[in-house]
Amino acid sequence: MKKIILSIGGMSCSACSVGLEKYLRKQPGILEASVNLVLAQAMITYEDSLTIEDLNRFVEEAGFESLGEFHDFSKQKESIWPVILYGVLVLILMYISMGKMLSLPMIPMTHKMHGTVLLLLTIPFLIYARDIIKSGIKNLLHKSPNMDTLVSLGVFASFGYSIYLFVLTILDKGSYHFYFESVAMILYFVKLGRFIDRKSKDKTKEAIQELVQITPTKALLKREGNEIEVTIDEVQKGDILIAKPGMKIAVDGTITKGSSHLEEAFITGESTPVKKKEGSEVIAGSMNIDGYLEYEAKRIGKDSTISEIVRLVVEATNTKAPIAQLADKISSYFVPTIFLLALGTFLFYLIIGQEVGSSLERFVTVLVVACPCALGLSTPLSMVVSIGNSAKKGILIKKNEVLERVAKVTTVIFDKTGTLTYGKLKVDKVFSKMEEDQLLSIVASLEATSTHPIAQAFASYEKVGEGKEIENLPGMGMRGTLNGKNYTIGNRKILEGLSNPYEKEEEQLASLGDSILYVVLEKQVIGLIGVKDMPRENVKDVIRKLEEKSIQVVMLTGDHQKAASVIAKELGISQVVAEVLPKDKQKEIERRISEGEVVMMVGDGINDAPSLALADIGVSVMSGTDIATDSADVILMNDNLDLLTSLFTISKKTIRNIQENLFWAFFYNVVMIVLAMGFFEPKISLNPMLASLAMTISSLTVVLNALRLRRI
Repeated sequence: MKKIILSIGGMSCSACSVGLEKYLRKQPGILEASVNLVLAQAMITYEDSLTIEDLNRFVEEAGFESLGEFHDFSKQKESIWPVILYGVLVLILMYISMGKMLSLPMIPMTHKMHGTVLLLLTIPFLIYARDIIKSGIKNLLHKSPNMDTLVSLGVFASFGYSIYLFVLTILDKGSYHFYFESVAMILYFVKLGRFIDRKSKDKTKEAIQELVQITPTKALLKREGNEIEVTIDEVQKGDILIAKPGMKIAVDGTITKGSSHLEEAFITGESTPVKKKEGSEVIAGSMNIDGYLEYEAKRIGKDSTISEIVRLVVEATNTKAPIAQLADKISSYFVPTIFLLALGTFLFYLIIGQEVGSSLERFVTVLVVACPCALGLSTPLSMVVSIGNSAKKGILIKKNEVLERVAKVTTVIFDKTGTLTYGKLKVDKVFSKMEEDQLLSIVASLEATSTHPIAQAFASYEKVGEGKEIENLPGMGMRGTLNGKNYTIGNRKILEGLSNPYEKEEEQLASLGDSILYVVLEKQVIGLIGVKDMPRENVKDVIRKLEEKSIQVVMLTGDHQKAASVIAKELGISQVVAEVLPKDKQKEIERRISEGEVVMMVGDGINDAPSLALADIGVSVMSGTDIATDSADVILMNDNLDLLTSLFTISKKTIRNIQENLFWAFFYNVVMIVLAMGFFEPKISLNPMLASLAMTISSLTVVLNALRLRRI
């Protein structure tokens, strides 16, 4: 099974994206397809038996153009001059066609000459808008009609009827009113609207584009004692690069020489510069503030942190939120319905005795004024803006649907160590009959290979050998062999069947909020160690803000009940579930979900993966350099849990924004179609030119409303 994101050309409205999505899903070998109108992309999951050439062929068969695999948003700037040139031509055409009605000075010409001039001025617009006509015809032939199909039908109807009247005029069969100016103006306003629409939609992608542009294009390479400036593409893994004060880190790597403060706000949302020294990891795009650094290139190109973030953000924006399904479903029926309404309007006015020309004008007006674009853009535009801006703030959202689900959360469950606390434990007290340093050295030797936060408490102690046959005991601790002796280290669960000489001491440590570690040699308890962790700086405020939103807050931990209760009381958490194994954590989450709660699990991403995956929403607090392997739906890229409350705010405002977009899109279409059908004439009436202009304003309104989310 493979996944790819293809850039798509030729999509102009939601009917396009829905039609392409449906067509792709029907093809053999394609497991899933999601098409994003805003980013002009198709995310396809397919079997290994298919090739990219097969996927390109499927896209072309559906009536669109495959521009190959997506890499970045960089593209040539679109020229405004054709828009200006044809704008001037439209004004000339309007002057010639309507000047006489407005009593403007005109060049004397016969009716035949007048028709000839209008025809000659209209032909360039057919060439200018050939992409619309080509798309409309192609999609009609592929049984997936779109907005271009409606416009093309309206244009051909007006142009064909005008040619017919023009021929009658040339043959002296009468003098008729032509509709050439309607053809030109419809095509121009649609093209103008799409130009403005593209420019506006580019604004919604700015946050993602800024992520792409964070990394520098050149690097300073150290080779044989010399400094050589090279392009990023020339950097290889293992190269030693240089970053002087004021320079950006070129690629992800590890510092081999020097120390400095680095500004990593773009990746973590943390504005305070971070102290880095030899052995510290650095992320591409970080700004070196005040020191000289040499660092070894570790992750380059697609493997870099920024590339991974951009990939995840782009994938997220290509997923479909449940709220988008209504719009997609309506869009799939929209074009055929509008065509039937337009045809019904045309026939109705013919039946009641109106002229063919007048009835045809109503037919064209209904076709042009209907706008599935606004409906289709309502959800993806808002999602693209919010997910891109969230990534800039240090909140990495992996799926569109997460933003919708967050607004429904009723319960937030926190893991304790490494989440509510810093996870940087220190030895607080030791009880043992052997020398304290000797006991700590034994534990340090055994914990040396562990990735659990508790192991950090012993990292600075001297080691007396190399631990062997190390085995993790989930929810309890670990066991291993050191210098030929068998040791077990962990909480009181490892004491089953053993005599515990430190029960009173354990109660004392628990009352202080310490995490408990027993040390067992063979079958004998030889020591008790209390390690202490400090709560994160602003956790108390975060808990308070969540409870103000009527959200239950629960602490879930494998720690001793008393130790967990001390921390919970300090943070203001009333619900505590302690002394639980990882499988018990999952059972607790399952129980709450089965009772109707919408559960968000917040963990450190190290040993909470099953729980994060099981919860309705999994949130991981972790370093940005580990994002590729994380199983959560949301990643907070720094230790600031206040980002969690920001996530709730972003979710609430995004859903509200989408609802506003959908309301106005529905409202616009209902009102404008009713006006186009002539229900309010003669007080209010529409013609094809005004209809095309109104269609443009409709899409633009949705875009501008979505852009308001950039201010969150």
